[in-house]
This record gives sequence, C-alpha cells and structure tokens, in this order.
Amino acid sequence: MKSITELLGCKYPIIQGAMGVICNPEMVAAVSEAGGYGVLATAFQKDPEKLREQIESVKELTDKPFGANLMAVNPQSLEFAAILADTGIKAVTTSGGLPDKIVSFLKEKDIRVFHVVATVANAVKAEAAGVDAVIAEGSESGGMQGFNGASTIVLVPLVVDAVKVPVLAAGGIGDSRGYRAAFALGAQGVQMGTRFIASKECIAHSVYKDFLVSAYETDTRLMNWQWAQARVVKTPLLEKIPDGPSKAGFAAMEAKMEQAWVNGDAEATILPAGQITGMIKEIKSVREIIEEIVAE
Repeated sequence: MKSITELLGCKYPIIQGAMGVICNPEMVAAVSEAGGYGVLATAFQKDPEKLREQIESVKELTDKPFGANLMAVNPQSLEFAAILADTGIKAVTTSGGLPDKIVSFLKEKDIRVFHVVATVANAVKAEAAGVDAVIAEGSESGGMQGFNGASTIVLVPLVVDAVKVPVLAAGGIGDSRGYRAAFALGAQGVQMGTRFIASKECIAHSVYKDFLVSAYETDTRLMNWQWAQARVVKTPLLEKIPDGPSKAGFAAMEAKMEQAWVNGDAEATILPAGQITGMIKEIKSVREIIEEIVAE
C-alpha cells in the first residue's frame, strides 16, 4: 500500500480542505509550497473556464503538486473533472455523496481519488467504488456535513478498522497535537480547512478571520442547509434563522458568499468554521502553520 505522501506527491500528509470562494490560488499554492497538498474548491464554481484559469494561476506560483475538490451533488462535477484531467491534476478530493461516476471517470484518467466520508458505511461504499483513500471527517469540522456524523475521535478508528485503503482524519485538527492524535487513531494523514482560513495567504476578509481568532470552542453550531447541514460561526444573522434558511433564502445566501467571505459583510450570509476556532489565536502564514504542525 502506498503512503499518503506517495499518492499525493507531497512532503507531508496534510491536505488543505476545500473552502469555497475563499480558496484562492495564492493560498492553494502556499500549502503545496510548504509541503502540504493544496486544493482548489469547485462547489460554488459555475464557470468551467474560471476553474481552468485558477489552475493555471496556481501553476504560475508553484511547481509542486496540487488538486481540487469535486462535489458529487454538483451537476457540473464531471465537466470539472474533465478539466482537471486535461490540465494534468493527479489527485483530487471528492465529497457530497458517493461519487461513483466521478470515480470511474477519474480512475480511467489515472487520477487518484480521496473521498470525504462522515460514516463507516459511506467509507465502505467509497472503497468499493475504487477510491484510493478516504478522509474520515468528524462533526467538529466546519462547512457542509451530514446529519448523523460522529466526532473525529470516534469516527477515525472505526473507519480505519472498516477499510483497507489509507485513511486521513479531518475535523478539529489545527495544531501538532491534533496532527499526532490523528496518527494515534490509525490515520495516515490529515485534512484541515478552518485553520487555513486564518492564514495570511487566504483572501478571506479580516472580519471573517477576526471571528475565528476571537471565537471560543462554543462559538459555532450546526445549521440546516437544505440537503445537508453546515457548521458555522454564531453571528447575529444566525440568530435570525435558527432553523436555517428557506429554499429561497438558501439561494440568496449562497449568492452572497463572496460579499460576506471576501468583502466582510458578516450579515450577508453564514461564515463556515469548525470547532477548532477555539484554538486559533493569531493569523499566521501557511508555511508557519504547516511547519508548527509537523514539528516534533
């Protein structure tokens, strides 16, 4: 069995989670330059050529391997997958349901697939579909997740016992202690998202980053987000929609993600973040974050 770093072609078994509209090429390249595996997000991407431009922008900044995330529920995922193959991407992460068709297409192109799962059953199904590794994501994580997730410390060893492919841990990991704990649970690497939002290279607005730095571990909660739920920062907006947005409100909030995440209007829509916010005390460079995490 190949190791995570051999499958990804990077120095450290650290994958950067997909982070929507704030997943800018500069941050993705910085993760790869620091020895991790940078990942572009496609969940809210509508223009295939924009994705191609982002890939080329990352290539201008680094010659290290990087990838992208594909969501099974996105009707454009196969179209995006074709672009990834055409531009030479060698490994991707997938999420948002079992990506049977995506996996089949990518494997034909000799692209490695790391699938995000929230349950043991989904990990077994992903392995049967032919993925190269699974990312066991606990309910501490930020952003989209299922309705019946377990905590990282429970989920990871169960998934490790259930599949033969390598397993990475995600959710609640943001420093060297969490990194080492993932290996103690049987994982061979980690995926992190929230910690990289609070980096100098991420284009998230300072308002968003300030929320993360000042938040306690209790300052996020899960909110219904149509077909899934999302862990988000407790903002005044969230108090106005305790049961989550309506179908019309969901579309409106999705359209305002750049307005909130990049431009700093915290009242425009939700701000995804994991419970790891309670451990984030300052904004650091991506390289500082990764080097501190892998330090003995």
